[in-house]
Amino acid sequence: MQNFKYSREEKLKKNTEIALLFDKGKWRSCGNLRIIILKDKPNFPVENHKFGVSVSKRYFKKAVHRNRVKRLLRECYRLNKNLYKESFGEKTLAMMFWVSSEIPAKFQEVEEQFIKLCQMQKKA
Repeated sequence: MQNFKYSREEKLKKNTEIALLFDKGKWRSCGNLRIIILKDKPNFPVENHKFGVSVSKRYFKKAVHRNRVKRLLRECYRLNKNLYKESFGEKTLAMMFWVSSEIPAKFQEVEEQFIKLCQMQKKA
């Protein structure tokens, strides 16, 4: 049975880890999704797999709308975790962003872009 949980240990929360991610990570984009990833390397060891989501106040002034988009992003990751790990690896730090002022009408739109992003990484 697949593990569809998004547990506390998996969430990217530490400021030091986030700062390292922004300092040394690589950006990838697909449609309205952007992701920054830091893979495990000898000079930047990543102990566990951690993932976070963020939505800018610039695009969504109301917290209700930001939280809706964040929920969609987390759900997309949670359901497609195996595809994500195949594409980006087991030991990675990553953060996903929504970079559009449009609220996605359906979950399928977000999921489609996430799957494309993972498939693009697999090919590269």
